[in-house]
Amino acid sequence: MRSKPLLRVRKSGGLMVAAVLGFVSGVPLASVSWAWALILLIPIAFFLWAWRAGTDVYADQLRVRALLGSTEVLWDRIDELAPDSSGQISALLDNGNVIRLTAVTTDNLPRVLAAGGQEIGHSD
Repeated sequence: MRSKPLLRVRKSGGLMVAAVLGFVSGVPLASVSWAWALILLIPIAFFLWAWRAGTDVYADQLRVRALLGSTEVLWDRIDELAPDSSGQISALLDNGNVIRLTAVTTDNLPRVLAAGGQEIGHSD
């Protein structure tokens, strides 16, 4: 069993609140018929995604978590961390693959690097 992560980066808690509001708003519609009750699965799935999705930082690796499953990437395999146009960070791996780091942005990248014991390198 893996130890606790040094840092957990998650989506905004406001997303979970929005999911709860969506669920509560859907209850009257779901009470009309059992067929409409299935509509409640949407805010439930959204809540679970918002609660689970994110990036866990360990000393030796990153774990990128999604609604279903996760991907572990060793720090040694990451060649570059780069932002996209929205400020989300992606990791370019040594095999050419790219993995988007869920919930990691340009704002919290320094905390992610510090927690993982990584230095910010500059390419010349």
